[in-house]
Amino acid sequence: MTGMRGESPPKLVVEGLCKRYGATTALEPTQLSVAEGEFLTLLGPSGSGKTTLLQLICGLVEMSEGRVVIDGRDQSDTPVHQRDIGLVFQHYALFPHLTVEENIAFPLKMRGRPSAEVKQRVADALGMVHLGHLSGRFPRELSGGQQQRVALARCFVYQPSVILMDEPLGALDKKLREHMQIEIKRLHRESGATIIYVTHDQEEALAMSDRICLMNHARIEQLGTPRDIYERPRTAFAADFIGISNILRGAFVESQGRRMLKTAHGVFHLPADAPAPGAEGAALVVRPECLHLGNGSDNSLSGRVSEVVYAGSETRVIVTLGEGQAITLRLPAGVPAPTLGETASFGWDSDRAVLVP
Repeated sequence: MTGMRGESPPKLVVEGLCKRYGATTALEPTQLSVAEGEFLTLLGPSGSGKTTLLQLICGLVEMSEGRVVIDGRDQSDTPVHQRDIGLVFQHYALFPHLTVEENIAFPLKMRGRPSAEVKQRVADALGMVHLGHLSGRFPRELSGGQQQRVALARCFVYQPSVILMDEPLGALDKKLREHMQIEIKRLHRESGATIIYVTHDQEEALAMSDRICLMNHARIEQLGTPRDIYERPRTAFAADFIGISNILRGAFVESQGRRMLKTAHGVFHLPADAPAPGAEGAALVVRPECLHLGNGSDNSLSGRVSEVVYAGSETRVIVTLGEGQAITLRLPAGVPAPTLGETASFGWDSDRAVLVP
C-alpha cells in the first residue's frame, strides 16, 4: 500500500479499486492511502483515470472491484449522501434563489443541526472565506471568485471526513486562479481538513499539494511530494508532464571506467546515484534551471539560439541542436541572454540530472 505520513491510521484507504466499462479499463486496480489532514492532488492528462478515481471514492460511479475505507470503515457500498464526503466542483452549483448565508447554511439544515449551531458555523465559515460583508447577496450578484469561495465555505461548514475537489478553479482566469490557490491552502491549513484535489494543471499541483499522485494510462505513475516528483521523476512521462524537461535518450557505454550515456548529441556523464544500467536504453532528464551558459561543466552541448523569451523574473532561451532537438535554458533575471541566431554553448553538472528508464 502506498505510504502514509506519520504513524496515525490513514483517513482514507483505497484497496484494489478498479473500474471497467466492458473491454475498456478506466482505472487499473489501485492502492492508495491518504493521511488525516493531508492535501493530495490527483494530477494527469485527460483520460489518465484521475476523475474516475475521485468519482469511485465518493460513490458517484460504481466500482468494478476493490474497497474504499474511510476512518477504518468500509464505505464501498455506502450511498453517496451517507459517505460524509464534501464535494466542490468546477461549476459552483450554488442555489440561485438563496443568499450567500442561506447557501452555506443549507448542508447544516439538511442534517438537522440546531439553529444556534447553524448560525455560529455559518458565521465562522463566512469569516474563513472573508465574505461576511456579502452574506445577504445572491449568487448572481457575486464575481466568479466570490462564488467559488461560497462553494468552498458551503463544503467546509459541516466538517466532512474528506473533501473532494474536481477542477474547482478551472473556470477562473489565471490571476484569480492563483489567488484562489492561496485561499484554498489557507482554508486547508486553518481547518485541518483532508482534501483530495483533481487538476490537470501542473503548476497548481506543485503549489498546493502535500503529495501529488501523478496518473497515466489509468494507473498511478508516481506518488510523492511536489519536490520529489519535480526533482526526482521516476519515468520519462513524469519528467515530461511536470514542468519543462530536456530529455536526452541514449544507450549505456563505458568510458574511462565510468558509466556514460551515448546519445545522438554526444556522450554524457551520469549522476553518481544513477541506478545500475540494464541492457535497454535510458534517458537523462535535465531541468532548464540546471543548465548554464558557457563551458566548465562535465557535460556540455552547443547549438543555435532559436528563441529568446523574456518573462520578467527569468529569460527562457531555446537552443536547437544540430539534430533538430530543442533544449530550453532558464536564466535568472540579470544574467545576459545570448542573441537570437548565434551559436551558444551550455552545460550542466552530472549530479543535476536524473536518469530515468
